[in-house]
Amino acid sequence: MERAAHGDTVHVTYVGTQEDGTVFDRSEEPQEIVIGGGTVNPAFEEALVGMTPGETKTVFLPADEAYGPYRKRLVFKLKRKNLNLPGELIPGGIARVSLKNGKSSLVTIKDVTEKWVTVDANHPLAGHDLTFALTLVSIDQKPAE
Repeated sequence: MERAAHGDTVHVTYVGTQEDGTVFDRSEEPQEIVIGGGTVNPAFEEALVGMTPGETKTVFLPADEAYGPYRKRLVFKLKRKNLNLPGELIPGGIARVSLKNGKSSLVTIKDVTEKWVTVDANHPLAGHDLTFALTLVSIDQKPAE
């Protein structure tokens, strides 16, 4: 039986859970992934190597291999008048803010006062150990060389 290898295009379904069992992501339809293509977490891709179609595997990713540790320095206050954000600012909401280097970043709004907005630029899953239940649905036929 054919086994998935680096460079293969595969179709995978998965369920991602946090340490407490909370589901944070689930594929409704098989997702196409090129193993080694860098479009998903490297540990997720590596777990697919050697799997056969129909096989299911559980993969544990400690926080450092998932979205990294939670960094307190990425929680900071911004002057509300400088944000220029449309709509009402609600704690728990997501906003895109411009950075000094000209780039932008998605942040979670933590607190809002008349003058300040406290934002968190950490990924929402930073600091969390994650588990994925992966099912390899199929391996695409490799092109003839």
